[in-house]
Amino acid sequence: MSVKNSNSSKKVRMSPTCSHWGNYRVESDGEQIISIKNYDVDKEPTDIGQSLNDALDKGARIAQPMVRKSYLEDGINSDGKGRGKEPFVAVSWDVALDLAAKAIKVTKDKYSNDAIYGSSYGWASAGRFHHAQSQIHKFLGLCGGYVDSLNTYSSAAAEVIMNHVTGIPFLLLVREAPSPEEIAKTSKNFVLFGGAAIKNSQVNAGGIGAHTAIQQLKQLKDAGVNVVNISPIRDDVISELDAKWMGIIPNTDVALMLGLAHTIAINDLVDNDFINKYTVGFEKFLPYLLGETDGIAKDATWAANICGISAQEIIELALELGQAPSVLSISWSLQRQEFGEQTYWMFTTLAAMLGHIGKVGAGVGYGYGCIHNMGFGGRKVPTYKMGAFGMGIGERAALGDKKFIPVARHTDMLNNPGAKYQYNGMDLTYPDIKLIYWAGGNPFHHHQDLDELAKAWSKPDTIIVNEAFWTATARHADIVFPCTTMMERNDIGGSSYDAYISPMRQAVKPFAESRSDFDIFAGLAEKLGFFEELTGGKSEMQWVEQLYNTTRDNAAKIDVNLPEFKEFWQGEQFYVGDQLDDIEFTLERFRRDPNKFPLRTPSGKIEIFSDTIASFNYDDCVGHAKWYEHTEWLGSDMAIKYPLHLVSNQPKTRLHSQFDHARTSREYKIKHRERARINCVEAKKRNIEDGDIIRLFNDRGACLAGVEISNEIRDGVIELPTGAWYDPKTVDGKKIEAHGNPNVLTKDRGTSRLAQGCSAHSCLVEIEKYHGKLPDVTVFEQPEVTDLY
Repeated sequence: MSVKNSNSSKKVRMSPTCSHWGNYRVESDGEQIISIKNYDVDKEPTDIGQSLNDALDKGARIAQPMVRKSYLEDGINSDGKGRGKEPFVAVSWDVALDLAAKAIKVTKDKYSNDAIYGSSYGWASAGRFHHAQSQIHKFLGLCGGYVDSLNTYSSAAAEVIMNHVTGIPFLLLVREAPSPEEIAKTSKNFVLFGGAAIKNSQVNAGGIGAHTAIQQLKQLKDAGVNVVNISPIRDDVISELDAKWMGIIPNTDVALMLGLAHTIAINDLVDNDFINKYTVGFEKFLPYLLGETDGIAKDATWAANICGISAQEIIELALELGQAPSVLSISWSLQRQEFGEQTYWMFTTLAAMLGHIGKVGAGVGYGYGCIHNMGFGGRKVPTYKMGAFGMGIGERAALGDKKFIPVARHTDMLNNPGAKYQYNGMDLTYPDIKLIYWAGGNPFHHHQDLDELAKAWSKPDTIIVNEAFWTATARHADIVFPCTTMMERNDIGGSSYDAYISPMRQAVKPFAESRSDFDIFAGLAEKLGFFEELTGGKSEMQWVEQLYNTTRDNAAKIDVNLPEFKEFWQGEQFYVGDQLDDIEFTLERFRRDPNKFPLRTPSGKIEIFSDTIASFNYDDCVGHAKWYEHTEWLGSDMAIKYPLHLVSNQPKTRLHSQFDHARTSREYKIKHRERARINCVEAKKRNIEDGDIIRLFNDRGACLAGVEISNEIRDGVIELPTGAWYDPKTVDGKKIEAHGNPNVLTKDRGTSRLAQGCSAHSCLVEIEKYHGKLPDVTVFEQPEVTDLY
């Protein structure tokens, strides 16, 4: 569709596109974006969509290939300590590609492919073809191999522990949750450990055709379901539900769960039939629960002294759960802490004791709303495989004999080459990385203790980055390839997480000299001798058509009819849910017939006690769920010096750090800084007023943020979302992050030897009103660019 713009000779056209936060129609004239339109079917569109208007922002975009000045002069012999500090030099594509190809070849020849780290963790684009991780993993694989990463920053501890406990892949487990409609028909209680923050349900991996979470949740209120929000943040559940708020002390959910389990056990409310038929190991866990093994009964009074919720409330909730069908939910945030594996293991143990697991409309949900269709996607799930260039959205390559690290051990790897460590029963060794290639992610967003990460990034010989915007990752690179956004290329949107498929027609021409990841890697592959293997001799549109036709053929095998490519490409997003059968969840099949549909655990059942884990002999993760005293929480000695627990959760104005430069994100900031929330009690103690700029600090670092005083936060807690682009400054000789990135404060320590996951939520800080001259936030401006001589 196109119409002539009355104010110019250019034709205005509407082009469908797909993002992780929604599908849209882009109004453009081929060179500039005019507006972003929501589809009518999306009744709860997110404001993040309007940030797409700023995709061509000249301040934030990278216009042409850039090389760090001393790297251009000295190559791999340059001092990496200049990363993030030195100016860049603008170069031609030929020069940049030659430099990168040479660095890759030298690294391979001198050190082997095990000296190349190509994890490139991140959400990247929602497109099936121009998905940066698919592109880079295929490129590096054809280049001879590389060191990859395993698991995710979002949920590593849960991914590992739940594979032992249920044998179900985590991304499948979280997707198979009772819908609010089913809960409303079946259950009396809906208890949310960690809430179900609606801001998280704005996004969906691979795109989303229609946001429906709020209208779905309202069904619970209409049905009279008792909703309980167990979180230090009251508005982690929408206000329309009138949820009971139990403002727990952060990182103490395992203690609360144990207190609930103890009450259920001593009141003979355990579903022993379920325990005997569907689980193993309860008899080994029960003595610990009752205190027979350590002399400490994990009763309601014991739990209350740890978690800050009264014993009476714990007892009342346990009795309610033990006497009526219920759904328990646990957010992903609860396993991003020290000993984070224990939250999911104990949660599953508690749910097993109640006996509702595998019932339609009851049982468990592992992360309602952490991503929209995990909890709100229903049973119309595409079970056909979509075509993909290498890997699909959310997939990871099979490791085989490839070297890898747990994804959150990035800094440890760079700082400790050759060091031994343990992971999931394996004794591993950190590789000696000489070259990092990153595309489609931002480690200076999702990693912890960013100042230490910046130091570690000075160690490799070469860092190459494909980026559209001047993020901190690009600023800390040696060679920067400017890449296009999804509106500057052709692609397909859709995934197994959503029943909508969308063409993604190019709306505007590529910004300045930027190229797609496909063209960048093709250029490098040509210089390295495997162009044909990478491209298959196909152009962008030939690949897009092939991926669609592969999807169409796969769909036809389950009697789902998709239009021919020409019709699809000329059209808009479309819905296939009316052609899909309702799926039966894995745990429902297991409950129906555990002999015919056993779980993929050693016992074939839910493992309340795991002989496998016990055999690892880890003192930080024994054979059953257990409460461990944390080193950094409000009950520790550290709280005397740093009396506020930092909750660094997901932002509501962007997906992680994507489009932080754009309008939706920037309009929510306070004096150009990220917005932190504390309650009036904590603000009054420190003479802080609404709208002040505060300094948050601990022994790891300090950052500035604007403050909002809110009654939605419990005492002793401060909320500062992640995703503000890292902008370190030196003020009066002291380093401070000027923009409000909480990961200068968070601890870079693995959850345990089992999963080695991210433990960002084990973090204490202190705050004070900032009285000095405010340093400018410059991260949305161009870095210094100079001539070579």
